[in-house]
Amino acid sequence: MNNNRVKHFLIVLFTLLVACERAPTVALIDDSAQAVAQSNNAAIVDAFKRKKSDIFVEGTGIVKKLLADDNKGSRHQKFLVSISDEQTLLFAHNIDLAPRVDNLQIGDAVSFRGEYVYNPKGGVMHWTHHDPQGGNKIGWIIHNGQKYE
Repeated sequence: MNNNRVKHFLIVLFTLLVACERAPTVALIDDSAQAVAQSNNAAIVDAFKRKKSDIFVEGTGIVKKLLADDNKGSRHQKFLVSISDEQTLLFAHNIDLAPRVDNLQIGDAVSFRGEYVYNPKGGVMHWTHHDPQGGNKIGWIIHNGQKYE
C-alpha cells in the first residue's frame, strides 16, 4: 500500500474516531479508505475545479507545511494542508477568535470545517472558528482529538 493511501486511511480513521468519540477495538485497512477520504473532500475539489468561493465545506487532509503567523490586523495561524495528490489548501486560522492549533506538525492529520475561497494554488480555508456575531458561520479544526473552534 503506498504512502498516500496510508495517509488517506489514517485521515478517514481519525475522522471516524472523533465522530464516534470512542476507539474501535479492531481497525481494518481496505482499498475503500482512499475513496472515503476523497468523498469527504468532494465539495472542495468541485469548488476548486469550478473556481467557486465563499462555500462552507468540511474535509480532511495532511499538514504539508507550517508557515509563519500573520500578525497584521487579526492574527492568523497559517499552514498548508494537502487534501489530495493534486490540491493543497492554505489555512488562515484566526487565533484572535479561536485557540491556536497546538503542537501541529508536518504529516499530522486534520479534519476541518470552514469557508473555502478559490485561488489558483488550491484555495484558502478560513472561518475555521466560531462566529463571534452568533451567525451561521461555525467552523473548526480537529487535530489529535482536540477541537479548535
